Amino acid sequence: MRDLADFTVQADDDGALTVAFIGPLVVASVGQLDPRLRALEGPVRWIDLSEVDEIDTTGAWIVWRLARDNAAQITGASEEAERLIDALRLMQGEAAIVPVEAPLLQRVPAFVGDYVARLGTGTLQILDFLGAMLIAAWKISFGPSRLRVNAVVRQVELVGVTALPIVGLMSFLVGIVIAQQGAVQLEDLGFGEMTINLVGRISLRELGILMTAIMVAGRSGSSFAAQIGTMKLTEEVDAMRTIGVSPMEALVIPRVLAAILVMPLLGFYSALLSIIGGAAISTLTLDIPFLTFLTRIQEVVPTYDLWVGLIKGPVFGLIIALTGCYQGMQVKGNSEEVGHRTTVAVVQAIFAVIVLDAFFAVFFTEVGWG
Repeated sequence: MRDLADFTVQADDDGALTVAFIGPLVVASVGQLDPRLRALEGPVRWIDLSEVDEIDTTGAWIVWRLARDNAAQITGASEEAERLIDALRLMQGEAAIVPVEAPLLQRVPAFVGDYVARLGTGTLQILDFLGAMLIAAWKISFGPSRLRVNAVVRQVELVGVTALPIVGLMSFLVGIVIAQQGAVQLEDLGFGEMTINLVGRISLRELGILMTAIMVAGRSGSSFAAQIGTMKLTEEVDAMRTIGVSPMEALVIPRVLAAILVMPLLGFYSALLSIIGGAAISTLTLDIPFLTFLTRIQEVVPTYDLWVGLIKGPVFGLIIALTGCYQGMQVKGNSEEVGHRTTVAVVQAIFAVIVLDAFFAVFFTEVGWG
C-alpha cells in the first residue's frame, strides 16, 4: 500500500485531461495534492478513482472540488467514495463568504434590542450565582470544617499583602496632589491652613477607600475572573464537581471572604499614606511642620469620617469579589472569552463601586455623618 496519494495525467487528442488518482486519499497522505491539481493546465474531463484504496472526507473534497470546477465525470469510485462525494455535493451552499452587513440605522437598533433582551437572562444568571453562593455560605456556617482556611489565607495574601506597595505608592502620590492643588485654591481665599482639613477628611472618608477599591478591582477582580475562567475553560471546575467538591466552597467563598476582610484594612492603610503624602508636601511648600500636620488631623477630622471609610470597605470588597468570580464562572467556548470576561469584570466592579460610593455619600449625609 502506498503511503502518499498521487495522480497521473493523460491528455486526449483534443487536449482534455484524464486524472487518475493512486493510493490513499486521506488527510494524512494528501500532502500537496490539492495545490498540484489546481496548477493543472487544460480542462479535466475524467477523474479515475479505480486505483484509490482508501478515502476520507478530505480526499473526497479534493475529488469533488476538481470535478465541480471542471464539470468532469468521476469513474471507478468505490461505494464509500461515492457516498462521501454525494454527501459533499449535497452540502454546498450559496451564501457569500463574507456576510452582507446591514446598514448602520439597522445595526444600532438591532444591537440595542439584543442587549436589552439579554438583560433578563443576565439577571437570572446573577441571581442563580448569588443563590448558589449563599447556599454554600449557609453550609459552611453550620459546618466550619468545610471552610478552606488555607485558601482564605492565600487569597488574603494575594489581595492584601501583595497590594500594599502599589496601593501605598498610589495613595501617597494622591495625597500630595490633593494637598498641593487644594493649598493653591485655599491660599487664594486666605484659608491655607484648611488644607489639613481637606486632606484628612477626603482621605479617610472618600479617596482612601475609593482608590483602593479601584486598584483592587483592577488587580484582584481581574485575577479572580481570569483564574476561574481558565479553570472553567480547561474543565477543572467540572472535574471538581465530578469528584464531589463544590466550586463555590473551593473557589468563590475564599476569594469573597478575603476581599471582605482585606478591604477595610487596605482602605485605612491607603488613607494613612495619603495623609502622610499631604503632610510631606505641606512641609515643603506650605511651611506646616510634618508633626503639626499629623497632630492637627486628629483635631479637625471627625471620628465618623473614619467609620464611614471602614464601613464602605467590606461592601466594596464583596462587590469586587462577586463580580470577578461571577464573570469567571461565565467563561465558555475559547480563550478569547477569558479576556472578554476579565475586562467585563473590571469595568463592572469599578462602575458598581462608584455607584455605591455615591449612594453611601447621600446616605451618610442624611443620617448626619455628612
